[in-house]
Amino acid sequence: MTSPDKVRLSPDPALTRRGAVDRAWWPASYDAGAELPALIAAIDQRLERRVLRVGLHMDTWETSPHRITARGRQVKVGWFRAIDPHMINLIIPGIEHINLLVIPPDTTPPAADKALGMATRCRGRIRPGDILTAADQNGPADATTEHEPSLVDWDNEGGQSRQPARGYLTA
Repeated sequence: MTSPDKVRLSPDPALTRRGAVDRAWWPASYDAGAELPALIAAIDQRLERRVLRVGLHMDTWETSPHRITARGRQVKVGWFRAIDPHMINLIIPGIEHINLLVIPPDTTPPAADKALGMATRCRGRIRPGDILTAADQNGPADATTEHEPSLVDWDNEGGQSRQPARGYLTA
């Protein structure tokens, strides 16, 4: 389990609401029961507010607890198919909600660093899957600021990202 001070979040301590992707999180595993307590504690600490609810895609995570104990309280966890598999949604009082891009745990450190930076800089203009695809491309981290995926990067028969959330979800 990750400690709150070791949680790998985008470098914006304010986590200000900006759009479809507000910031990014790079968990150590897809074990929601092990990863969420530290994330919730880190967000609580950085924002000086309490996360009330968490929303996750039900097929992305290995465990599916309905409540997480974090900082001495129970936080409700909702499981959805409608949420982007690359995202986690946090409901926090005084903030509409925060959408964190979930960087797959097996992502290489250079690609994860690029994705963390892109999620900070994109200001909600780039889709989650496109951030992960662009970050996984070879090249320096600064190159991703010039590449903003366009509709060419999307399947022309339905607007779906060509890359699944996790490799083994494809059948």
